[in-house]
Amino acid sequence: MALDFTLESRDPGSAARAGRITTRHGDVLTPAFMPVGTAGSVKTLTPDDVSGAGADILLANTYHLYLRPGVETVRRMGGLHRFMGWNGSVLTDSGGFQVMSLAELRKVSDQGVEFRSHLDGSRHLLTPEDAIRIQDGLGTDIAMSFDELIESPAPIEAVRGAVDRTIAWAERGWQERERLKGEGRGTMALFGIVQGGVDDAERARCLEGLSRRPYDGLALGGLWVGEGRSLGLDMVERDCTRFPAERPRYLMGVGHPVDLVESVARGVDMFDCVLPTRNARRGTVFISTGRLVVKNAAYADDPRPLDPDCDCYTCSRFSRAYIRHLFAAGEILGMRLASVHAVHHMVRLARAARAAVQQGRYTAFLAAFLERFRSRETLAAS
Repeated sequence: MALDFTLESRDPGSAARAGRITTRHGDVLTPAFMPVGTAGSVKTLTPDDVSGAGADILLANTYHLYLRPGVETVRRMGGLHRFMGWNGSVLTDSGGFQVMSLAELRKVSDQGVEFRSHLDGSRHLLTPEDAIRIQDGLGTDIAMSFDELIESPAPIEAVRGAVDRTIAWAERGWQERERLKGEGRGTMALFGIVQGGVDDAERARCLEGLSRRPYDGLALGGLWVGEGRSLGLDMVERDCTRFPAERPRYLMGVGHPVDLVESVARGVDMFDCVLPTRNARRGTVFISTGRLVVKNAAYADDPRPLDPDCDCYTCSRFSRAYIRHLFAAGEILGMRLASVHAVHHMVRLARAARAAVQQGRYTAFLAAFLERFRSRETLAAS
């Protein structure tokens, strides 16, 4: 068994769902937010910090781990779970986004993507087959198909070309996984990725092409890359109405609290994003009433926790004044404590959404969340 998905509840007033994904490393409760451990580490946090926040799955990245330390090193160390000391499930991004966004010199062809490493300038060719072999070598639980991402807006010719390649590359990746299975490998689940930018017809065409194979799950790709929240949510709603109900749905690279709860209402099950922890390392965190820039001088004498409604380690023990002091003093602990809260906040938000679905009150939950999150309490100091 690579993956099993059980749809446990549907909300009567929206398309929100609650489910359970079972991998070789345990159950993942959905809706789920996946903290991002790009290079095998959620920056500043230990695996115990991440699991202590309630996370049962995290994301790591094929591109970064391929370049450093290399897939063979991870394989020799017993696979990614043992290498990084993580006992939960792991999903690996195929590397397509990083190749497109980080590689300064790249050439896309039907074969794959030729690029220069952002580390040392060395030349590499990443093909759909390579992406599958690398993820297999890492020992991931859920692998992603190699896809072509283009930013929005883009000419329709470019969108169509990216969809054509995404469909063809997904098929080649599927075939490579089947070949690995014949060798006793390739045991990970495999998700297909829908591309097409904000062109609904092209996204539908991409899904149709992917539907030739029974992927374990489907991802919504190519969104939140410049099109704006309203249009992005419209694409999410349209995609989810076409996706099969019996497979998990993963919205890639989305991690703002408002985007998460709005996308759950439209039928999304899984999320990931570096935004919460990246912001935290810079002194900004999401709390239940909005966005808090704790490094600001306004909090120098504030005895309150980051979020009075949060029970994470940081909020249970430390004041805004102390954390603000840590950032002002350049102490690494400030980044760590803010990141502990950031992961806890997003994981628990997804769990609260799940509970609301199970109780049949997601519409009310969404309305109450948005009203409170957009309150003026924290915006003045942001």
